Amino acid sequence: MAFTLYSLLQASLLIVNAVAVLHEERFLRHVGWGSDQGIGGFGEEPGIKAQLTNLIRSVRTVMRVPLIALNSITIILLLLFG
Repeated sequence: MAFTLYSLLQASLLIVNAVAVLHEERFLRHVGWGSDQGIGGFGEEPGIKAQLTNLIRSVRTVMRVPLIALNSITIILLLLFG
């Protein structure tokens, strides 16, 4: 398999899929990244852990419907062109 733009897009799609399926109660809370773990005070900058959990939560919320379409297109392209 050559390193092409399509393989780069496919790898990024797999990473977004992996982030989208992370379950907060089953996985993230056991690692210490639950929603109640990163609570800071008013006016404080959130740390890296809080920003990453916010990013994971945002990806799960926003990318749910587009991921269905992108995964379907990827599967059809793989079936047609191998």
